[in-house]
Amino acid sequence: MDQKSYQVKKSKRVTGVLVAAAFTGVLSALIADTLKVITEHYEESLLERIHENTYLIFVLPLIGITTIHMLRRFLFRNKANKGIKEVLDTINKNSNTLPAYKVPSHYFNGFLTVIFGGSTGIEVSTVVATASVGALSSRKVSYLKKYRTDLVCSGLAAGVTALFNAPIAGFLFSFEVFTKRKSKLHTASVITAVLVSYVLTRYFFFKQIFNFNVSVWNSYALPYFVLLGIIAGFNAVYLTKSVLFFKRFFGSLNNDFTKILGGSLLISLLVFFFPSLYGEGYAGINHLIKLTPEAVMATMLSLLLALIFKPLATSITLGAGGDGGVFAPSLFIGAFLGLIVCTVLNHFFGLNLIAVNFMVIGMAAVLSGSIHAPFTAIFLVCAIADNYMLFVPILIASLVSKVVAHFLFPYTVYTYKAPVLEKAH
Repeated sequence: MDQKSYQVKKSKRVTGVLVAAAFTGVLSALIADTLKVITEHYEESLLERIHENTYLIFVLPLIGITTIHMLRRFLFRNKANKGIKEVLDTINKNSNTLPAYKVPSHYFNGFLTVIFGGSTGIEVSTVVATASVGALSSRKVSYLKKYRTDLVCSGLAAGVTALFNAPIAGFLFSFEVFTKRKSKLHTASVITAVLVSYVLTRYFFFKQIFNFNVSVWNSYALPYFVLLGIIAGFNAVYLTKSVLFFKRFFGSLNNDFTKILGGSLLISLLVFFFPSLYGEGYAGINHLIKLTPEAVMATMLSLLLALIFKPLATSITLGAGGDGGVFAPSLFIGAFLGLIVCTVLNHFFGLNLIAVNFMVIGMAAVLSGSIHAPFTAIFLVCAIADNYMLFVPILIASLVSKVVAHFLFPYTVYTYKAPVLEKAH
């Protein structure tokens, strides 16, 4: 083959990969955005019904987890959903672990988990579904198989972009968590999918998740941002270890009825006493923003207990069969933690710190420690706040949190591998 023919063939392949990445970006945005919209609608609707009849909470998680179990057993033939680990295996082990059924499986299971009160979010369900779209794109044309990793990363990056309207975070997420690939084509593929997803989301589905009013931060607060980062690292490890423990515990139960009934009852009890634990918890974060310092102090015990029980509620949800991950729980924990730390410092030391700033910084810090991806957390939370005013303190707290979390426990829920017990001879 002469040089000219080779260049023509290479050009066609590059064009083909970028077209496939753009197509992946479109489908990923539609999956992420529609899942976000319908989940939010039905979650709000069911929450209103719970306000009318509190005891409904003792039925809804049972309905949700039972339905998910039935779908897995009869529609998806008992095939387990391993979440982000499936995507990592596809990329790092070059294995075919993202077949077509992963798209509807994670889409519907994530939706059912959250709307019926499971204390997690749709982020991981979305990431696996959109990564599966990328994997499917790579199988449609023979030469695209070689570029599967590029298209899988394009899909998951586009999914995160659509969920949070955060293109830089989507791009960084694929590199920090999944692959360090540095080829120009890989980078171009991910950027193409992210930009397509961002444009679609921005013009057709955009809605601000939180109403933060961030306008200024004070340099004298820097030591306290470091303190928040340290505490966030501990909370991130607590969340990670809780998820791993309860997944292992529920996995040891051979009776599905016991797993479903026990898990749903525990979720119901936690949500009954702490309603903010219901679903993603974003409504709870928006409620915190409106609280006065006096109201925060008056409800401090309740806030502390919600902070303690959120990782347990999330872990039980995932262990009992719910579909989701640690993104939304990390944001929830971070917001509560930030408000508590700020209020305590102001009340006992008269520091006059800005509560909303600590909430936003706490969200990024806990997420950074939970997924060991500080730059994803930084740009994601800045996008959520629709404001880069806090970039420097968020950067500091997120890096501190990641270092602390990694020192305490050098794994995330994505990377931890349970030790294999040797069989006795």
